[in-house]
Amino acid sequence: MTPIVLSVEPLTTEAFSPFGDVIEASDAARHFPINGGNTERFHDLMTIATDTDGHAIVSIFRGQPRALPFTLGMLERHPKGSQAFMPLSGRAYLVAVAPAGEGVTVADVRVFLARDDQGVNYAPGTWHHPLLALHAVSDFLVIDRAGPGGNCDEIILQPNGVIPA
Repeated sequence: MTPIVLSVEPLTTEAFSPFGDVIEASDAARHFPINGGNTERFHDLMTIATDTDGHAIVSIFRGQPRALPFTLGMLERHPKGSQAFMPLSGRAYLVAVAPAGEGVTVADVRVFLARDDQGVNYAPGTWHHPLLALHAVSDFLVIDRAGPGGNCDEIILQPNGVIPA
């Protein structure tokens, strides 16, 4: 099958809302001064979701850079909890997502270019490609679920998608 070329769009709160939350210190977020006015708190930027058997954990993922064009051949989802990624290395990265549900095709995939100061929080069950770092090895703070039972489903995309250079 011939791969389908996917377009890349800027990551915005509105465009990403069907898939989860954008994590960023923007004027659109609720924010206010704390610590005697020395710190600005950007408040309640995402919801950390886990099932009743799990609990939230914090990890660091170190992603190898992906070369463009990149063939997107699979997606994964985590049905028992959300999964948040916040870049730590000061580099833009790509986010490839598709709506939650049983049937997903490459036509359902949207690809976003996240700035170096934007994180994402995938809602439970949202299909997404594993970490898509660009340009250099990049670290990400990750908040997700730990607990009993499998929490990672994968699906193979036929045809594949291609993220252009």
